[in-house]
Amino acid sequence: MQQVQAAFIGSGATGDGTLTYRGRTYSFTVSGLGVGGIGVSTIDARGEVYDLQTLQDFPGTYAQGRYGFAIGETSAGDLWLKNGNGVVMHLKAKRTGLMLSLGGDAVVITMRR
Repeated sequence: MQQVQAAFIGSGATGDGTLTYRGRTYSFTVSGLGVGGIGVSTIDARGEVYDLQTLQDFPGTYAQGRYGFAIGETSAGDLWLKNGNGVVMHLKAKRTGLMLSLGGDAVVITMRR
């Protein structure tokens, strides 16, 4: 998943990604609003998806908890997301920019056709 995130107490992010599920790759878009953090960064996040029973359970609104930092190309951080269908994502975030991120977001994932 790749995102651009900007924050000054409130935060916003937009981006896209791919999900590999049962040997096939699916594209999606992601957008979100939240609280916590300061700065601007790009995010390249990769990780695992848990409790995904069917592909139809993946899109929707997720609650996201996040922490991390970026100073230039030095960064660290994790993203935890969970939707109403019980799907959980744990993503390791590689950030580029200048950002201190600690907070929560509402994130909407939409499948591309």
